[in-house]
Amino acid sequence: MKKKICIIAGEPESINTEIIAKSWKKLSNNLKKKFFVIGNLNLINDQFNGIGIKIKTNKINSISDKFDYKKINILNVNLNYKKPFKINIKKKSKYINKCFHLAHNLCMEKKLIGFINCSIDKNIFKNYDGVTEFLARKNKLNNTQNMLIYGKEFSVVPITTHQNLKNALKKVNKQLLMKKIYSLSVDYKKLFGKRPKIAVLGLNPHNSEFRHSSEENQIIKPCVNNLIKKKIKIYGPFSSDQMFLNKMYNKFDVIVGMYHDQVLTPLKIISGFNAINITLGLKYIRVSPDHGTAKNLIKKNLSNYKSLLNAIFFLNSKL
Repeated sequence: MKKKICIIAGEPESINTEIIAKSWKKLSNNLKKKFFVIGNLNLINDQFNGIGIKIKTNKINSISDKFDYKKINILNVNLNYKKPFKINIKKKSKYINKCFHLAHNLCMEKKLIGFINCSIDKNIFKNYDGVTEFLARKNKLNNTQNMLIYGKEFSVVPITTHQNLKNALKKVNKQLLMKKIYSLSVDYKKLFGKRPKIAVLGLNPHNSEFRHSSEENQIIKPCVNNLIKKKIKIYGPFSSDQMFLNKMYNKFDVIVGMYHDQVLTPLKIISGFNAINITLGLKYIRVSPDHGTAKNLIKKNLSNYKSLLNAIFFLNSKL
């Protein structure tokens, strides 16, 4: 196993090269000796030039090659392009898929403990809602993966991830909740060394006051009771407004919500750019910054790199 910090450059039409450069500058020489990027060497150089970043790069052909800590080491993936921030969708999709396949294979071959991927456009993986689902399929998982948004103040997991809300709500059922939350407890302990204290939120405002026909009474509460019998440290369901009032979330390791914005919106308001995205359940560690491509900030030098830097520090702590 190589003690390397691998970063997939991700979406070319984004702030990714900017935050990679900003993060790299904050690293110690010892960390820079472990650091490499999977991406296209020429593209990264052209993008650095386009945004006025004066950092040298070093092409490596293998992660066994000697790294130059005074430069950003690049494991090259081929890509033909004309404009560095405007690339044909088919070429871009093929390129990004190659980058992910390379990182995945290095992990499966036990050459890496995991990787960080910078953000990508959700349209890249046409048959998947996002990177979480794409990697779950590559790891042959059946809804046992969890998208853990990990922050210093608290962490959250949405049961449904990047589906449209009307579709996400239809997927909330006993089988999915049982599978997801049980896996969350097991995989969290593997990564962090302790069984998490989990709070589960209801689906409706004020938990529908637990009316007989409500999802809280028919689906969520029975799942909580069954998981308690399986020795899972779980509590709830709580109403969302109750959980995020007076820092009640500090009493728990993970807050589980039924859909994406139910838990990610309050977390981002409270944690800002400090949180990171961790996929639990894979055969390796996968981390990413907890933000998107921010195409509106390209070439403006306004991008916040803190989430990527925290992802780097997190992966390094597991080496």
